[in-house]
Amino acid sequence: MKFSELGVPLSGSQAKKWRVLAITSVAIVLSLTTWFSATAVLPELRDVHGLSPRQSGWLTNAVQLGFVMGALVSSLLSIPDRYPLTKLMALASLSAGLFNLSLLAAPSFVSLLGARFLTGISLALIYPPAMKFIATWFLTGRGLAMGAMVGALTLGSALPHLLRAANFSFDWQMVILVSSIFALIGAVIFGIFSKEGPHPFGKTKVDPRQITQILRNRPVMLANLGYFGHMWELYAMWGWILAYISAARPEDSLALVSALAFGVIALGAPSSVLAGLAADRFGRPTIAGACMVVSGLSSVLIGFAYGQPLWVLGAVIFVWGFTVVADSAQFSAMVTEFSDQSLVGTALTFQMGVGFLITVFTVWLVPVVVDLLGSWRWSFLVLAPGPLIGVIAMLKLRVETNKGASI
Repeated sequence: MKFSELGVPLSGSQAKKWRVLAITSVAIVLSLTTWFSATAVLPELRDVHGLSPRQSGWLTNAVQLGFVMGALVSSLLSIPDRYPLTKLMALASLSAGLFNLSLLAAPSFVSLLGARFLTGISLALIYPPAMKFIATWFLTGRGLAMGAMVGALTLGSALPHLLRAANFSFDWQMVILVSSIFALIGAVIFGIFSKEGPHPFGKTKVDPRQITQILRNRPVMLANLGYFGHMWELYAMWGWILAYISAARPEDSLALVSALAFGVIALGAPSSVLAGLAADRFGRPTIAGACMVVSGLSSVLIGFAYGQPLWVLGAVIFVWGFTVVADSAQFSAMVTEFSDQSLVGTALTFQMGVGFLITVFTVWLVPVVVDLLGSWRWSFLVLAPGPLIGVIAMLKLRVETNKGASI
């Protein structure tokens, strides 16, 4: 039986692409649990290795730096546009699990940093290729499909906090062990059960000058600017929300705080799907801009909720968690639609490489602001400029795409 999508014949049933999306999302959830595995058990790592607050922050940043290095090198060498995506993701997920597992035997702070850096490099060969991979299955509904992928990333990032809360009475090593096993299972799923779809992108050759094609593409760069503003906010919020809640609610148990942190991050999973549905209908710049308006306001309002009753703080952090990542997939979807179709993987990896480079700075910046202010209360104010810049970029992009017509 054959179906048609935008006039392009598809082999197999329409249900197949949704099964692929579900399977790939599961693999993403499992493999990306390694991203925040160390962040979720920072209190124990600080005690075991005698880490200072600055050293603790660099454990989160090491993953970001590794991702940036992996993404930018991958972009320059056009790796996602030259090699089979499923094999690439399977090998990367395997290495992420092994490097994450090595945390259990790390004898020093330097070895901890090395393990996290190598984990980040591995993740750079999972997430951007996965976005290109799922686009080979979807022409229409791409915003929804990519929203599901970002939702999977969000759940994977949140799961260590859930494991931390659920296993509060157990050794911290259990969180590291379980997240590593998850990544290894993800590698098996990528390697055995994943296959590229009926809408493959063109192949390319290694040519670093191809980056200039991306830089000269105005719609792509406006989408990138929106993404960069989004990333200024996202990972600093995710990385420090556990510490912020702990400071704002010192009377609460670590198990409860971990559960709250999980809820804040995990809310981005359904919101990414819902934003994808809305973006497919109302236009990606419109929905992305709306999300950044709310998330930017939340970064300001959370200071007023500091030290307030749990329901007040919870209302702000959950709204923030719902909106802070909901727009992410739409920036990637825009790139797949506006880029030279032989450079989609390179363009996605470039976008994410620069975006995650920005997160390295803001993840470092937040605790510096805490030290300067002497409190966590207003520390997240430094994140507000990112969404503001992103909103301006989306307004400009709306003008270039006929005032919000669906792209």
